[in-house]
Amino acid sequence: MTVDAMIPRFHRIERVRREVRDVFTLEMTPVDGSDPLPFAPGQFNMLYAFGIGEVPISISGDPSQPERLVHTIRSVGAVTAALCRMRHGELVGVRGPFGTHWPLEAADGKDVVIIAGGLGLVPLRPAMYALLARRKSYGNIALLYGTRTPEEVLYHKDLSRWGKRADVQLEITVDAAGPDWRGHVGLVTKFISSLRFHPQRSVALVCGPEIMMRFSLWELLKRGLAPEDIFLSMERNMKCGVGLCGHCQFGPFFVCKDGPVFAYQKMKDWFEKKEV
Repeated sequence: MTVDAMIPRFHRIERVRREVRDVFTLEMTPVDGSDPLPFAPGQFNMLYAFGIGEVPISISGDPSQPERLVHTIRSVGAVTAALCRMRHGELVGVRGPFGTHWPLEAADGKDVVIIAGGLGLVPLRPAMYALLARRKSYGNIALLYGTRTPEEVLYHKDLSRWGKRADVQLEITVDAAGPDWRGHVGLVTKFISSLRFHPQRSVALVCGPEIMMRFSLWELLKRGLAPEDIFLSMERNMKCGVGLCGHCQFGPFFVCKDGPVFAYQKMKDWFEKKEV
């Protein structure tokens, strides 16, 4: 059955989990026997809090389980605050999925480097699920994840499980930490040189604050990755989801319509302009 992404569908909250102080993960299922919304890693949905408004949110669940829609949300405005206050049994309007996705097909047979900063891990989490579901199809898999403090690290259970795998290199770093922290301290870019991958046969997936992505790009290019093998998720200021309002315009692109995942080769001339 073909789903019209523009028509909102009711989903019921099944579980709400606090990740960190102001970040919550909602798990929801379609009501009235509606078909699930299949999605590709990196895509987003428009979530509607009734009587308040609509907001674009990356899908953060397992793409092999579309019957349970998962979104991780930071409470930063009226709509996201309302969504984060929701409880079991309440209804959310969902439109989507929208946007481009991580090109995991292009990574077949190659090493995969994932670099995430802060909430940038949210749209990359489905990519990790998909990569590990077909683990033998890829070479080395390295995940480098950075946050400001240990208290802001997301998805502890996933990270613990991935970190125990012999076939995944997981590095977690924080900008600042107290004496109880036993992990890395320093910016994400400091640890890119320690990741195990072959530059000539690798694909990199990057998402996080734009300043982090800029410096990560430079480090990856210095390691020898080609611009066409680096992909970014740009999630700035999206609002309408269909390129009409102009809030997310980035040079000639509309992030919601032309992205949010872009090949760096496609938009590097604009990404390198600091004022854009």
